[in-house]
Amino acid sequence: MACAGQTECGKLRAFASIAWSLMSYPLDLQQLAQQIKQWGRELGFQQVGICDTDLSAEEPKLQQWLEKQYHGEMDWMARHGMMRARPHELLPGTLPGTLRVISVHMNYLPAKAAFASTLKNPQLGYVSRYALGRDYHKLLRNRLKKLGEKIQAHCGELNFCPFVDSAPILERPIAVKAGLGWTGKHSLVLNREAGSWFFLGELLIDLPLPWMSRSKSSAAAASPA
Repeated sequence: MACAGQTECGKLRAFASIAWSLMSYPLDLQQLAQQIKQWGRELGFQQVGICDTDLSAEEPKLQQWLEKQYHGEMDWMARHGMMRARPHELLPGTLPGTLRVISVHMNYLPAKAAFASTLKNPQLGYVSRYALGRDYHKLLRNRLKKLGEKIQAHCGELNFCPFVDSAPILERPIAVKAGLGWTGKHSLVLNREAGSWFFLGELLIDLPLPWMSRSKSSAAAASPA
């Protein structure tokens, strides 16, 4: 069952998650995790990582950030409080430990960007690279939905929710925890190959896939290929 947003997520059936948790899994979850990453690459994502939903370490930072009103006029940042650091609340009724976040990154820097020549030419306009082309929200969400459907077809009963700036979730800490990179001084997620020129998206899924610890996954992302 796919979910279009937070409201629909609240309507997902909890019995499927309970069944998954209590039964003996007929699937090789380690192998499935690797297959999911391969499917993601085939759909056009440059990286696919997996992590759990525990962002408790981020809650004090988020609370302090909100108290200092660093969000300015972005009222929606304060609207959901600590929910941004509690992804499991987006799928109410699921059992602790069953949820995972599949975090993906998709590059948007063209191979031949020609920054210097464009900036030197007064006859050319300069538009931010992320704004060129199709709406990335629709593009990423469509690909995430296809990834969820592939996993669902493989597993049978499964709930999933694709998110691309469409739910109160701390996507950057999730991306770091899933091994997609590390947090730079400019607060964006950095990757050795892509810098910070990429979009992030998430797929919340009620399947306890294996994942690496933050320290190991972050080290892997920072190491040369």
